[in-house]
Amino acid sequence: MKRYRCHFFMFACALALVFSSPVQADKYTDSLEVFKGSDAVKPLFEKAYGYAIFPTIGKAGIGIGGAYGQGQVVAKGKVTGTASLAKLSIGWQLGGQALSQLVLFEDKRAYEEFTSGSFEFDAAASAVAITASAQASAGTEGASAGAGAGPKTGAQASAGYHKGMAVFVHAKGGLMYEASIGGQKFTFKPKE
Repeated sequence: MKRYRCHFFMFACALALVFSSPVQADKYTDSLEVFKGSDAVKPLFEKAYGYAIFPTIGKAGIGIGGAYGQGQVVAKGKVTGTASLAKLSIGWQLGGQALSQLVLFEDKRAYEEFTSGSFEFDAAASAVAITASAQASAGTEGASAGAGAGPKTGAQASAGYHKGMAVFVHAKGGLMYEASIGGQKFTFKPKE
């Protein structure tokens, strides 16, 4: 059994690398426009200190899974560097998915925490899905989402900051039964 998990983990990593191939500048803009068009994102984006945009994150897993993506970090309208996202998870999960992710920074403190070198979301962190079939909610403890559950209302979720950051995801393809962002690790590299 361990042998099959090891082989699947290698497959999952390869799939994640395929989904997150080097990104061209226009893909950052295209992904950002998708998020900015959401009623859930727009009010927060307009007042945010900065953001990190990941145009394509590849996720895959069967019991053991992984995710990987590369992104761009912006503060006060200027690109300040790049970031990579990696996640290894063990637990109930099945499938593969490609998605985009936007992390908004409410203020300079949140931006500096994210860009301090290595940053990781805690287990309580979650994201708001901005797909047409998403039912998502946000409360004082952060945001949560369940994509594809229930009727397809097309309604956008409302969201707020949790510890100075708000996270939004947009599914690009695939199906994955695992939705947490807790455990995502980010590595920031300043622009030279």
